[in-house]
Amino acid sequence: MNAILEATIQVLLGVGKEQLTTTRVAARAGVSVGTLYQYFPNKGALLPAALKRHLSAVADATERVCREQHGHPVPQMAAALITAFFAAKMQDPGTSVALYSVSSDVEGAKIVQQITTRSSQAMVAMLISAKPPLSKDPHLVASILQGAMAGVSRRLLESGSPEKHFVSVRDELIAFASAYLQACSA
Repeated sequence: MNAILEATIQVLLGVGKEQLTTTRVAARAGVSVGTLYQYFPNKGALLPAALKRHLSAVADATERVCREQHGHPVPQMAAALITAFFAAKMQDPGTSVALYSVSSDVEGAKIVQQITTRSSQAMVAMLISAKPPLSKDPHLVASILQGAMAGVSRRLLESGSPEKHFVSVRDELIAFASAYLQACSA
């Protein structure tokens, strides 16, 4: 199944969403169309599955770093969170950009919401443990951080040369998030 999802991404990058077909994906994966259909009934199932796999990897990184940062000072939390998030999003910039088109579909939007909820829960749990404690609602703070991270990373990825600006943009977002979290601390 992973080979099929990997092939889906490769075909998506090569010909775009509109020209992606199960036949092209099967050929790229080195499997028969019948084998592909054992896992995915149609093109409409391939793209959401690829999106879910990609976003789950980002959420896994976010959840992991949030667990590791429990009880730490907010500047350290901000730096670790943003570093892990950006590393996951930038692991394959082309894939991240290509999947934005899938995330705007109805099924894609549902997947984005589910994964966002996962990440938010991890961030809230981390923020509740902050030293010093936050003086603002951790759900609101997590929402603001998620919005900033998602917005800034998308602009970076769609800039045409994300690798060139990755470090400086990441560092600026860390500074922004650290200042915001410190302002939210008691």
